[in-house]
Amino acid sequence: MKKRKERIDRGIKVRSGDIFALCSWREMLYLSGPRLFPLIACAVLPLVLDTYWQRVLLSVAIFGLLAISWDILAQSSMVSLGQALFFGMGAYCSGAMDHYWHLSPFITIPLATIMGGVISTILLLPVLRLRGIYFAMVTLIIPLMLVRIIEATKILGGTEGISGLTSLPSHWIELYLSLAALLAALFGFRRLMDSDYGLVLKGINDNDRSVMNAGINIYWFKAQALFLSSAVGAFAGALMTHVYMFVGMPVFALDYSILPIAAVVVGGGGSLAGAVLGAFILVPLSEALRALGGLRIVFYGAFLVFFIVALPEGIFHFITRKYHQFERWVEVEK
Repeated sequence: MKKRKERIDRGIKVRSGDIFALCSWREMLYLSGPRLFPLIACAVLPLVLDTYWQRVLLSVAIFGLLAISWDILAQSSMVSLGQALFFGMGAYCSGAMDHYWHLSPFITIPLATIMGGVISTILLLPVLRLRGIYFAMVTLIIPLMLVRIIEATKILGGTEGISGLTSLPSHWIELYLSLAALLAALFGFRRLMDSDYGLVLKGINDNDRSVMNAGINIYWFKAQALFLSSAVGAFAGALMTHVYMFVGMPVFALDYSILPIAAVVVGGGGSLAGAVLGAFILVPLSEALRALGGLRIVFYGAFLVFFIVALPEGIFHFITRKYHQFERWVEVEK
């Protein structure tokens, strides 16, 4: 007797799909629980972790922002291998304004967010018509070119970078500011991608020719998505500059390009929440394996391969499906 696996929506999912969810605390908790959990976790975790793991949590927030930045581009048909470009632009803009103009971090960080987004958009604007691997290769090459330009011309501190920058008033402000920015980007961009504007971006990713035939200038929308994505990455770089009170060529390192992609792959692309979940898994895992020395890369790579093979959809999509549906085996009718 042959059987197949059948997925059925849970009753509470059906009941909470309309205004009737307001009639029961159970349905309201079912809907609000997944949204309240990250808020509560980001508020409580800094209070229960020691100083070392608070720094790790700060790195999680930074890489989570870069992963969100990558996911926004991917949903808009632009696959990037150069999130380090956005991160480095924000870092250098903030560091330069602090070093040369002596501005407060509360001024340099917002300005660097906008300036980094604008400069990155201008640099990539000529290649918006490229698709797939061709656009990705350009985003990978530009940060490497900028590193060599800084090294050769010795501008902005050259190979030594700029040190002695102004720090934020306390490590609590650093931590909660990064987590607040992460949550704002997560919920804000999820709402944006579910709006009509987001549907246009997703339509460009699915079939750009059809969107063009509808009379929509897809390159204008792609430029806007590029600015939004690069601004998020620039904010992460600007904030990290004042955390470490240093900016130099390492801000263009490949780590800031590869780890966000790995976070999206593990967590699940196309949801933004999956990108954040992937960052919350990979960054602490990388720190936990640090004691293994060179073997850390082996275990880290095996972990990535396992999730790519076993859960190609990503952890977030798997958890979401289990949360909304249950599975059962049914007989196949002949």
